[in-house]
Amino acid sequence: MNKMAEVSSDVKKGSDRKMKIVWRNVILMFALHGVSLFTLTILHQMLTLTIAWGLLCFVISALGITAGAHRLWAHKSYKAKLPLRILLALFNSMAFQNSILNWAREHRTHHKFSETDADPHNSNRGFFFSHIGWLLVRKHPDVARKGKGIDLSDLHDDSVVMFQNRYYLLSVLLLCFVVPIAVPMYWGETFLMSYLMCLLRYCLVLNCTWMVNSVAHMWGYRPYDKNINPAENMVVAFLATGEGYHNYHHVFPYDYSTSEYGIKLNLTTTFIDTMALIGLATHRRKVSPEIIQARKKRTGQ
Repeated sequence: MNKMAEVSSDVKKGSDRKMKIVWRNVILMFALHGVSLFTLTILHQMLTLTIAWGLLCFVISALGITAGAHRLWAHKSYKAKLPLRILLALFNSMAFQNSILNWAREHRTHHKFSETDADPHNSNRGFFFSHIGWLLVRKHPDVARKGKGIDLSDLHDDSVVMFQNRYYLLSVLLLCFVVPIAVPMYWGETFLMSYLMCLLRYCLVLNCTWMVNSVAHMWGYRPYDKNINPAENMVVAFLATGEGYHNYHHVFPYDYSTSEYGIKLNLTTTFIDTMALIGLATHRRKVSPEIIQARKKRTGQ
């Protein structure tokens, strides 16, 4: 049986397999999205500073995933000095999308076994599954079985990653909830409005991150490799602070910019470049234009 047939067989078995629903997650996600939709209807009742604070927390949370867990720790596409690693670990805890160690493990598994049963959010199972459904059911056994073979030695050797992993729940409590709720109360916002803004910001960051797994694996163009699902999607690039150039990223996962176009619709690249200017980010890995053009001609759409 050839490789494509094996993958097709895996996908079929995965889709036929009865999935076990995790009702706790279903209830929590339903409640979070319900409250967030309600909050959108009363934004006009919040202080302008509170809304601005929510946007700032959105960006901070997003960078904790994109510049931190994703580009720095999962792909090692650049190096960060200790102060920046600590800052990104704090940002990551505000995002509350699993610890750096666990996030990077799942993401490396996703890249190695993309669109198979071992892919945690296999987009071949449909939009809903790849967007949020994968968090509402028990993982396919292949995710854990094949994920055990992923090398995480570099992460285990990183004291910042291991410290955050050890105290992850406490850091999430403080940075995802206590601080974001407490700060607006300093300028006179009510506890209720601060709380609702905190939940809305959290929900929006989650969905923008999930769009990379779903939308950017289904819709867009594929100028670098027409034979894979990941695609270039400008809407996702904007909402996910630069992570929507997904066809490029899956072809060249080690590029720190995740894009051929540098800072275009890429707030994360702008952030990393700024950190490089002040000496906190180094060894930014980039693909040469010659290699990019050669790949486009060979496999591009």
